[in-house]
Amino acid sequence: MEFCKTYLLKVQEQNLYRNPVSYRFLDAVHVELEGKSYLSLSTNNYLGLTHSSAVQQAAIDAISQYGTGSGGARLTTGSHPLYQKLEQGLAAFKKTEAAVVFNTGYMANVGVISALSGKGDVIFSDALNHASIIDGCCLSKAHRVVYRHGDMDDLAEKLKDTPCSGRRLIVTDGVFSMDGDIAPLDDIVALGETYEAMIMVDDAHAVGVLGRGGCGTVDHFGLQGRVDIQMGTLSKSLASEGGYVAGSQALIAYLMNKARSFIFSTALSPATVGAAHGALMELQNHPELVETVLQNAQYVREALTFAGMPVEGNMTPILPIMVGEAALAVKMVELLKEEGLLVSAIRPPTVPPGSSRLRLTISAAHDRKELAQAVESIIAVSRRVKLI
Repeated sequence: MEFCKTYLLKVQEQNLYRNPVSYRFLDAVHVELEGKSYLSLSTNNYLGLTHSSAVQQAAIDAISQYGTGSGGARLTTGSHPLYQKLEQGLAAFKKTEAAVVFNTGYMANVGVISALSGKGDVIFSDALNHASIIDGCCLSKAHRVVYRHGDMDDLAEKLKDTPCSGRRLIVTDGVFSMDGDIAPLDDIVALGETYEAMIMVDDAHAVGVLGRGGCGTVDHFGLQGRVDIQMGTLSKSLASEGGYVAGSQALIAYLMNKARSFIFSTALSPATVGAAHGALMELQNHPELVETVLQNAQYVREALTFAGMPVEGNMTPILPIMVGEAALAVKMVELLKEEGLLVSAIRPPTVPPGSSRLRLTISAAHDRKELAQAVESIIAVSRRVKLI
């Protein structure tokens, strides 16, 4: 397996090597490693619900009632009653007729896109869409047309100039995970209606963040009933794991019978589904969490920007600090770790060469005083490496 060793040496030389580190989470935003405590600014736990007592109890109750495993795929023996409860809750939350849960957000995107599109169809995809969307497009065997990120003139031109004998699908992230910006979904929907294209939005990083009560991008733009497919995850604001799709009753029934990543996967465990439903209930019972995470993000963004930091994004809890080279991003992560902060270094192939960044993610569970200290440390380290 010499090719494996050759590849690993290459990525190490380019400061692109990755290796998982096992942290012990003390609460939603604090972790312990080798006896030292760190403040995490690298979790997608936007509302801090992973350590909510109500969510944890929901998982415990699910195990007590239904056991530890599902025992099979959804269409055979694995669809325990909690699934129906969660899917009905998600549909009501997203204001759609129905919803279906997949094992991961990745599997949801791959399964949905490949089920909806095939030869003769055309998929119009934003240049910065998530890898799972790109892989779904590839698996579908449909013709994929990539439009410039957020560029509606380019999308309109490509919709006009691309012949299609079958179905058209426009797919976009709602909030882009590495840049923190929001897709112009209102303009996308208008173009989709003009050119008779289905619209799919990946709301993985928008639920719990955008819209009334954290309902997501569709609600943020007031587009209820005009977006065909709303995909989301249970692993970020909803503090569990899995993905889901919300839409019409016909769409959901179609996916249950057509999406291979749904049909051929063992169902999620009762504890996972129970925790997701518990988190959904907590979000609906405590909508103030959405305002808290947005206020925390605004505080950090304004403080870093005032200091001259190259911060991208807008109102979302994702704050990319543009660094440029991968080696500098890795160095800054190590220096910040010495300061007691955990920050992610985002490097190629996740982002294009020369656009490596530190990706800060802010949570409703962050304490404002700790955020102030974190900002001071980030500014100090940035000055030390001459980023500012």
